[in-house]
Amino acid sequence: MNTIETLDKVQCQEEEIKHVVELLYKQDPDWTTFYREVLGLHGIARRNYPNRDSLTDFEQTEAFHKIQHMLTKLREKRTSADAQEEPTRVITVRIPKSLHETLRVEAHEHHTSMNKLCISKLLQFIDNQMIPNEV
Repeated sequence: MNTIETLDKVQCQEEEIKHVVELLYKQDPDWTTFYREVLGLHGIARRNYPNRDSLTDFEQTEAFHKIQHMLTKLREKRTSADAQEEPTRVITVRIPKSLHETLRVEAHEHHTSMNKLCISKLLQFIDNQMIPNEV
């Protein structure tokens, strides 16, 4: 496939995602449904960008940033349907006391809970270079 064909394919994928995302967003779903259908393991983004490199490239597009803003707006109006649709899971993360204190203060400064702050941070794009390799 030449460069022009590759660019056309990428544009078609991005346009398909934009179209589906806008239709879903107009239905005013809870944020977990939106996340699952768009960015989740079997969501449209992962179906269109099945490998890590292509997904990373998509995460740097304007379309992805728009999805992030939509997700944030939906999280602002959390409903009780969230828990009924998809059960929650708990993870334990070991962090240094200094990081915990920083997160606590940051949550306070944003007038939110540490849980909401951490979920917000988990939903953000992470550059592969910022993840340390296992030794």
